Amino acid sequence: MGAVANYAVSIALGAVAIVLVLGLYNMLRGGGGNRSQTLMRWRVGLQFIAIIVLMSVLYLRS
Repeated sequence: MGAVANYAVSIALGAVAIVLVLGLYNMLRGGGGNRSQTLMRWRVGLQFIAIIVLMSVLYLRS
């Protein structure tokens, strides 16, 4: 259970980081506003999922 939980948290945080970097890269290169908006919405959704995963893992470990 511990290893699976560690992987789940790592994957969730990694997904948030990747989408954040893609959004920042798009803004820095002067990409379209719609794409930046879409990426930032994905980031918010992934952050929500990451928080749920993290809190679930902490709850199950206690």
